[in-house]
Amino acid sequence: MEAGKVSAGKPLQPNHGNKLSSGLPGSLVPHSTRKGKDKKLLNTPSPLSLFKAPIRSKATCQSKSHIVFLKTHKTASSTILNILYRYGESRNLTFALPLNKHSQLFYPFSFASHFVEGVSSRSVREFHIMCNHMRFRKSEVAKVMPADTFYFSILRHPVAMMESIFIYYKSIQAFHKTHSLDDFLDNGSQNYNSSVTNNHYAHNILSFDFGFDNNIRAGAEDLEERASMSIAAIERDFQLILISEYFDESMVLLKHALCWSLDDVVSFKLNSRSERTRHPLSPNTAEKIKGWNALDWKIYLHFNTTFWHKVDSLVGREQMKREVSQLRELQTKLASTCLKDGGAVDPSQIKDAALKPFQYGAAVIQGYNLNPHIDTQTKTKCQRLITPELQYTDLLYTQQFPELAAKHRQANRMAALQHQRIDRTGALGKVWVRESHHRQFIRHKLPNLKNQKASTSALLTHTAAGNRTKMP
Repeated sequence: MEAGKVSAGKPLQPNHGNKLSSGLPGSLVPHSTRKGKDKKLLNTPSPLSLFKAPIRSKATCQSKSHIVFLKTHKTASSTILNILYRYGESRNLTFALPLNKHSQLFYPFSFASHFVEGVSSRSVREFHIMCNHMRFRKSEVAKVMPADTFYFSILRHPVAMMESIFIYYKSIQAFHKTHSLDDFLDNGSQNYNSSVTNNHYAHNILSFDFGFDNNIRAGAEDLEERASMSIAAIERDFQLILISEYFDESMVLLKHALCWSLDDVVSFKLNSRSERTRHPLSPNTAEKIKGWNALDWKIYLHFNTTFWHKVDSLVGREQMKREVSQLRELQTKLASTCLKDGGAVDPSQIKDAALKPFQYGAAVIQGYNLNPHIDTQTKTKCQRLITPELQYTDLLYTQQFPELAAKHRQANRMAALQHQRIDRTGALGKVWVRESHHRQFIRHKLPNLKNQKASTSALLTHTAAGNRTKMP
């Protein structure tokens, strides 16, 4: 890294040692600090027993299956969504999926219970997991989910998150005319209009996702009061807040909180950018981001501290080190079993279109290729680990609502046919207009021909046949 540069959003350090070394390839250490270059793993199939490694934190604890995950933006939340999808699907749990096969719960509108498929129709008796993007509103979520639901979410350092958002959402009005992130930050008051659709991505996006007013910056008289109120609301509504910079530690903490196994929280990094689309930020830029996203910064500082308090009270530092090591060992073994070449690749290199992640903005979102030398049962489990969010959501919707999914497929086919008819009609119309202009041109150029109509007809016939006669 160049002198005078810092990585976007350098993680805060807890009071005790938490920098755990990793023997994993960089692509499989989702968001912990990495050292060294990625190493390819051999495509040596491992036993299916790798998927069956239950390690419970307490012999008496009861696994939780009523869960709400507030999926925040650019925080490794797609990886957590995949964990929840796999857990729920393997146990035949019911997801609170978006209405009409949408991929999000009508974000950025504040959540309403009728956004969930099966609520208005009362076709679902019990929902277990809600985890798609939404703008949080507890009173409406509580109408859908049982009273004993476990609520959790994840935060990311606002500096790193802002760098990612600027690349991913470069097309929004607040960003698209700016040449760089510094350019935007230096002219934020001119570039940012909160009333413009999707501009919320550019300002205190974490606060917005949690349902708060995001239009505040450093120096505001009520910043401290609003930050305190926001933090209090999060602590009231959520039992656990994870930190993206310590992803593996977060997964171990989540495992203990839910009384799950390490196998339940193992993952591969999903919806992640290629390194070539990441840009280091100067310390000056980082400070400007903290000022612009001052509310997010204060929320992050608070929960970065409480995260380590949770580790101490729920797991303990030494136990955390042991379980993170076990989790990374399991990830490494799964990578050697599941992945061709052992790591993530650019979308152009992904062989199976069903495993290719959605590409948006200026980011290059990577994915994976399956190891071809695995048995059918193992292949299915490996495939779920690397299935992108949109494809997995579609799969679960089809499983839960097969009749509605069939109607959507039929509607899509009819819409495609209609577009084809429109395209054909449009093409015929263009031919008619072109020929009409052609006739007018000929009449204008050949006014003295006695049999102008016949000549025009003959010339059109020759032109359509592709003769070599040049126009006068």
